[in-house]
Amino acid sequence: MIPPLKVWSRAEMLKRVARFTDLKGFSDGLQDSAVPECQKTVYNVLGFQTPESAGVGGVNSPVGKSASANAAIKISEGFNLGFVKTKPGKGVLMHNHDTNETFVVMSGRWRFEWNEGRDLDFIEAGPLDTVSIPAGCARRFQNVTYDEPEAEHMLLFVVGGDAPQNEFTRSSMRRVQEVAQGSGA
Repeated sequence: MIPPLKVWSRAEMLKRVARFTDLKGFSDGLQDSAVPECQKTVYNVLGFQTPESAGVGGVNSPVGKSASANAAIKISEGFNLGFVKTKPGKGVLMHNHDTNETFVVMSGRWRFEWNEGRDLDFIEAGPLDTVSIPAGCARRFQNVTYDEPEAEHMLLFVVGGDAPQNEFTRSSMRRVQEVAQGSGA
């Protein structure tokens, strides 16, 4: 059902505006944050509340604890939106969500992988290309703009739900453990 029309004041509407220059980025709060190939900055623009099961096993908010607590636009309307910025060769470990995750490449070239082991597959995408990955599909992404080794590139992501959950795969959690034990730097 379509809600009835409402007149929105300027003050009400400005609570729903996020200027990129004012966004706070976070590089911690996910299980893979300390893994060298996963150095990234995450910007929580809209939504992303911390799920109740955060921190249990490999489950967390898709943006991590710090970013999920600091949304620029604090609303719950069935989807969440953010950015990730990183240098070539960096990204996120293989993980799954309980909802859809859709990416739009803002700059650079990005590799999107899904499945693991013998079933691993991937595509590369460039500016304004969109990739939509369903719930229950293991996925990861990585900046592959190797011809610009010092440039950080940007990826926009939209995740469905009001409090979506992120869970790293067993192989990803093994990688996290290797780094934590000092054997995988």
